[in-house]
This record gives sequence, C-alpha cells and structure tokens, in this order.
Amino acid sequence: MSSLTPPGRGAVRADLEEVFRTAYPRVVAVAARVLRSRDEAEDVAQEVFLTFGRSTVPPGEAMAWLSVAAAHIALNHLRSHRRRAWREEAAGDHGAVTPDVADAVVTLEERRRVREALARLPRKHAVALVLRHSGLSYAEVAAALDLSPGSVGTTVRRAESALRKELNRHASSH
Repeated sequence: MSSLTPPGRGAVRADLEEVFRTAYPRVVAVAARVLRSRDEAEDVAQEVFLTFGRSTVPPGEAMAWLSVAAAHIALNHLRSHRRRAWREEAAGDHGAVTPDVADAVVTLEERRRVREALARLPRKHAVALVLRHSGLSYAEVAAALDLSPGSVGTTVRRAESALRKELNRHASSH
C-alpha cells in the first residue's frame, strides 16, 4: 500500500482496501440517492475513500463516517451543479418543449426541485434524510450522526417536514 502514498503526503490506512471492499456499495448508494447518477456517485465515492485513506477514523466508526461523508460530498456536488445550471440557464437559449417529452420534463423538474430543496436544508436534516432514505437503519443513522437511536425518527420527521415547507415556500415564490 505504501506505493499509493504520494511523497510527503502521509501514510495510507492499512485497512483501506478491506474497508473499501466492504463499504463501497453503500457509499455509492448514499451518493446516488442524492445525485441520481451512478457515474457521479462513483466520483463521490472516490473522493470519500481518498479522504478516508488519509484519516484516523477508528475502524469501528468507518461505515458511519463513510456514509455521512458520502452524503455531505454528494450534497456539495448537488449545490455546485445547481449553481452551474443556473449560470448555464442564464446564458442559454430555451426552446419550446414538445408534447412528447412533457411528462419526462415534469418528472425531471420535480426531481430537480426536491434536490434543490434538499440542498437548502440544514446540513443535519439533509444528511439524516439521505441516510435514512438510502436504506440505513435507525441505529446506523444514529451512529453516523452521533444521535441517540430514539431521536432518529424525530430528526427524520422534522427533516421531512422542513423539506416539504422548503418545497412549498420555493413553489410559492415562483
């Protein structure tokens, strides 16, 4: 593994390969839940594991740390995509939508609105929603966010409520 360490950059974790083999599918799944793109989710996973490889996260906390890191980095990518899309939209020319693709456009627009609203939520709420809706159990979400297992349901419900309010607030401003 030392051949993976750039000069002067510090050592790579001895357990990186084992953790990577175990956690990679979950890290990609969490990122894909936010981004809706397997390719982008794999890019996020690469970034997560590069950071993890240099970290001192205790082995017993690796899965939770990786899940939260995937959610955070995916949300960051989502925010940067939103800014880029806004710039491109401001600079571009928009043609009429043909009736054939109207349904697809509505579906894509709804997904975009949800992702944008998710990106505007407080980080803890957004991460709680992403982790829970990525299939993590309450216990796993609790461990990842350093919450008591009993408070995960409340946190997720509050996050869902905040997401609905954000969607409604943003919809009424347009």
